[in-house]
Amino acid sequence: MTEKLTKIELFEELAQPDENGVSRWVDVSEFTGRYEFLRFGNGADWARSDGAFGRKYIIEKDKSRTPGNKIDALRTAGFAVDNSYSSYIDPQIKKIIKEMRCVVLGTSEPECDHKNGMKNEDRVMQNTEQRVSDFQPLSKAANDAKRQFCKECRKTGIRYDAKKLGYPMSYYKGGAHHNNEENACIGCFWYDPIEFRKHLQEKK
Repeated sequence: MTEKLTKIELFEELAQPDENGVSRWVDVSEFTGRYEFLRFGNGADWARSDGAFGRKYIIEKDKSRTPGNKIDALRTAGFAVDNSYSSYIDPQIKKIIKEMRCVVLGTSEPECDHKNGMKNEDRVMQNTEQRVSDFQPLSKAANDAKRQFCKECRKTGIRYDAKKLGYPMSYYKGGAHHNNEENACIGCFWYDPIEFRKHLQEKK
């Protein structure tokens, strides 16, 4: 019965987003039968970017298929940076991290950052057996910077180059292009600045 599923869950069933939150384009004409509940008007209803759907996914809408300004099709283009699905952190872990100092600036009262900026580790993102090692302390400034770089990385497929910060190497593992897999962040400066610096001795 469709009433047992939310509209977001129904769309996920229909669009089948992959592990990175990217789905196929779904034409609104597909909102029939089991998915009739997904129909919306000009206001986009459940598919608004400032609603629950937009907090979970980056939403792309196509209005070019028919005359007028109505949404003809939509898809998810990845997980939203600050969505509720990926932002949950075990309270005990958050407490431990917040008692540390920022691994970039050394300042106190840091934010608790998910190391994996791809947001594609099911164990962590789905809040199953989270570990302290999945997170790191970052000041708000450092965390804001990382958030922007991770967004660009996901969009372009090219990882952040640590040489921009004056380091003698770009990554300690892997190259510029990532493969969107769970371990794609490993080797990037922002994934774990402490681990990155440990590998600098390899360049001596």
